[in-house]
Amino acid sequence: MTSPTLDRLARPSGTFAMVAMDQRDSLRTMLAEDGHPSDDAALTAFKLEVAAVLGPLASAFLIDRHYAFADLVRERSLPPGCGLILAADALAQPPGGAVEDTELDLAVDPGRARRDGVVALKLLVIWKRDGQEARREEMAHRFVALCRDAGLLSVLEPVAVPAPGQTGFDLDAAILDAAAALGPSEPSLYKAQVPRRGRGSMGELVSACEKLDGRLSRPWVVLSNGVEAADFPAAVEAACRAGASGMLAGRALWRDAIATPDPAEALRTRSADRLRRLGETVDRYGRPWTEAG
Repeated sequence: MTSPTLDRLARPSGTFAMVAMDQRDSLRTMLAEDGHPSDDAALTAFKLEVAAVLGPLASAFLIDRHYAFADLVRERSLPPGCGLILAADALAQPPGGAVEDTELDLAVDPGRARRDGVVALKLLVIWKRDGQEARREEMAHRFVALCRDAGLLSVLEPVAVPAPGQTGFDLDAAILDAAAALGPSEPSLYKAQVPRRGRGSMGELVSACEKLDGRLSRPWVVLSNGVEAADFPAAVEAACRAGASGMLAGRALWRDAIATPDPAEALRTRSADRLRRLGETVDRYGRPWTEAG
């Protein structure tokens, strides 16, 4: 089955300014920390608010199947120019903690997803040197093949973390290690961590991102987890100057809205303005996906 092209997730420039809203227990923790309701209904309501406000400004929108996906499909909430991405990862995550590992979510039916209007699936892979590397590489290859067979795009998201007991963890080296191991699965789009956690001069960030670009033969974008919101715009610019095609970000766009008494108002002002500016950045500096690889 022929998969759609990345134009389904891209801006007219061929670059990407995409919103990630697939957080599950992590979002529950954020809401609770800032004094908001954090039950399932609250998670769904916040995700739908983000979709309503940021969806019209985004080239694509990523969500999980647990909260709000069915609502988005039923109500056709996203505009036609905003591609729908569905998370296909089952998370091993203790309450209040970070994601420790992932596996393919067998409850996600790629064929049904396509009929629901999904154009891409996304798989998070926690990359660490703990003896499970071969399993994760095989999972990445299986995921890409699953998407291709279903006529869907594949978005692969490796996140490098230290293995239990590991000392002297070098994040930049681990990001390159993940790219070398998982890039050969040839996803439609590779979603990478920002080297240096987005800190440093523009020259330093561009140089670090160029090393990552040299490891990848696919179009790639950056995620925002691990980068301070204030550092993220420069990080996106640096990555794009180095060969990235844009970004797929969550927390850097909307996390601080949760910290306000009226998150919906903060989304309509602060978050929307931030996404507009990031769209301008990727249009100006990003490599169109047709020129990548």
